[in-house]
Amino acid sequence: MCYSNSILFETTRFGPLVVEANKVIHFPEGLLGFTDLKRFILLDHKDTPLKWLQAIDDPDIAFIVTDPTIVAQDFTLAIDSATRKYLELNEEADLIVLVIIRVNAGQVIANLRGPLLFNAALMRGVQVVLDKI
Repeated sequence: MCYSNSILFETTRFGPLVVEANKVIHFPEGLLGFTDLKRFILLDHKDTPLKWLQAIDDPDIAFIVTDPTIVAQDFTLAIDSATRKYLELNEEADLIVLVIIRVNAGQVIANLRGPLLFNAALMRGVQVVLDKI
């Protein structure tokens, strides 16, 4: 449901949310395993470097994400020209890199091989798969 430049949607974790349309990150290809979900919003997680990447079109889907250097200080990423073109990335300052965090049996695991990249100026994103990190 939309009201002017805002989107109202339900979430399982956060209840109903209203966000400005220009805050929506579009992943045209979706995410690995979630190719049908294209629109997401980033939400802060308390006073931590963690955020929630909440799917707008599925109230049950939200991922914990963070800057990869929080979990691996030496993390670096070389972005190929095709990905730069896909993101329409002209300014390096517009690039945001996040990784999905999951907790399994009390162990925190960061998916450093499948980072999320998005152009903050255009709010266009993609998940890439790295051969090695």
